[in-house]
Amino acid sequence: MDIQVDSLSFTYPSGVVALRGVSLRIPSGISLAIIGQNGAGKTTLVKHFNSLLQPTSGTVKVGGWDTREHTPAELASRVGYVFQNPDDQLFQSTLRKEVMFGPGNLGWEVDQIEERTRRALEMVGLAHAADQHPYDLSPGERKRAAMAAILAMDTPILILDEPTTGQDHGGIELIGSIVNDLRSQSKTIITISHDIDFCAEHFERVAVLANGQLLLEGPAREVLAQEDLLAKTYVEPPQLIRLAKRLGMQNMPLNVEEFIMYYLHKPVEY
Repeated sequence: MDIQVDSLSFTYPSGVVALRGVSLRIPSGISLAIIGQNGAGKTTLVKHFNSLLQPTSGTVKVGGWDTREHTPAELASRVGYVFQNPDDQLFQSTLRKEVMFGPGNLGWEVDQIEERTRRALEMVGLAHAADQHPYDLSPGERKRAAMAAILAMDTPILILDEPTTGQDHGGIELIGSIVNDLRSQSKTIITISHDIDFCAEHFERVAVLANGQLLLEGPAREVLAQEDLLAKTYVEPPQLIRLAKRLGMQNMPLNVEEFIMYYLHKPVEY
């Protein structure tokens, strides 16, 4: 299920121009990280993918659906969106009810809803907290609770807005493994993140936004190595790429394994 963005511009009622002629194709089944400084237009862009925002001009199509012709409720079966702030998303009295809500709205059978709820809570490491109130959880756990609520809906497209915020090392590793698992299922995974190392390790493509414009979109290895371009958005390349450049490496590693393989002069398969 492709996402096609054509000449998208958006101006908020206040007069702030957030997007300026953005065109972008996101093929089905890829993982894409959208990076850039605060105010670049990242969240504004992805909110067009499920009709939370409507274009001032231009078009956005999700699986052939023009988002101007469909409500967020209709697009919820195609696009799952985990908000940056889970407190904007969580509202039920128990975590179990929270996770069951979305699949229930999609009209699934009770047995299917219960199974998807169980699996989603296990994926985010919160099966033990199913009967707790979401606001009794830590901020990092609430973030993962909001993720479980969307994972249970099993949408073909998933948007993660700053997924590693508030997570400790274990939480980041867990979210990374979830992204990898979803990629293996050929889901389309889109993240907005300032965690560039996380983006490098888990996302195959990167889009760079600045001042509401798309500067570049391409393979993560190529985009994240462009230090001068990233500097325009006040973003630094991943630590491993910066280190590799300082050591004079020709190929840019995206994870520790690649770095070690190259450093030891072994071939790296890209």
